[in-house]
Amino acid sequence: MNIAAVILGAGYSSRMGGFKPLLDLGGQSLIGRCAGLFRRAGIDDIVLITGYRHGEVEAEAAKLDLPCIHNPDYDSGMYSSVCTAAAHLAAVDGFFMLPVDIPLIRPATITALSAAFTGRAVVYPCFAGLRGHPPLIPAHLVPAILAHDGRGGLKFLLAQQEQLDIAVWDNGILMDADTPEDFAVLTQRVTRLAIGDAAEALVLARLAMPETGVAHGLAVARIAEVLGQALNCHGYQLDLELLHNAALLHDIGKGRPQHETWGAELLARLGLDKLAEIVAVHRDARPPVSGRLGEKEVVCLADKLIRGTLRVSVQERFAERLKINAQDREASRDIRSRLDNALVLQSLLEKGVGRNIEEILGAGPGG
Repeated sequence: MNIAAVILGAGYSSRMGGFKPLLDLGGQSLIGRCAGLFRRAGIDDIVLITGYRHGEVEAEAAKLDLPCIHNPDYDSGMYSSVCTAAAHLAAVDGFFMLPVDIPLIRPATITALSAAFTGRAVVYPCFAGLRGHPPLIPAHLVPAILAHDGRGGLKFLLAQQEQLDIAVWDNGILMDADTPEDFAVLTQRVTRLAIGDAAEALVLARLAMPETGVAHGLAVARIAEVLGQALNCHGYQLDLELLHNAALLHDIGKGRPQHETWGAELLARLGLDKLAEIVAVHRDARPPVSGRLGEKEVVCLADKLIRGTLRVSVQERFAERLKINAQDREASRDIRSRLDNALVLQSLLEKGVGRNIEEILGAGPGG
């Protein structure tokens, strides 16, 4: 399928207090953010629709090697920009339509929508049952778009067409920069894209893992958070959301050979690099030379304190594996090595908090 992308950047930004297309978000303009997310998803046929302050917008687009089409009727509303784009599309099977103020959609979402596109239905991303941006619109709807009088906007027109909802784990599809308060949320989010938030991690887990895996991940995440909070009460600065998300998704590759490597590679492809670093070593994180635990070691230890969804000791967690592999010398050696490492991690935790593991888990953080 030949798929293009349209970025709508012609409006006044009247409620923002600044000019949205050129706002800096994590070192890039919103135009650059939008163009980049499509390019990273393999969409190179991209056009920016300009209007208000088009000279400044086109100068920024030129830096990004991004083609522009000017909409002289931008004052009449966004639908005029939609029509400007539709009238210039050629030799495509479909096209994304994205307002410039929705800049933090993940490339993985664009890839998922493109994979589901057949050329018939309008494809929408959905996060937790809520539709978001950008729709992927079949090219056969261009005549209808151009013939529509604009009442109700593009949303009204597309609602009358065949539609396909695709569940995604990216809540950026719902986040715009309509007001300064909205932009503040995006400013925080852009620093956390490699971690995601707890809602995204849970949706991803439910999309990619069996129910038993999700339940186990949630149990490990609860333990990891308690351990992390306890350490933070004693001078550590562990990222609790990173702990939670990595622990929840640590077994996303379960059932595959070297599942920790497979899972880490998947998360890296999804843009969750910080989670990938932890998942890659969750099976056997080596004790740090410094003696100070980080997120990798805490998630590894938390995993060794849960069997299924039940709390167990580190020794109990490994006992069954040792029994099963009693006649396999090499496997037994590997299991004992991982057991020893886990016990060292537990010892370092207890030293850092000043309590034993049962007291930590029983009393909660700081108790």
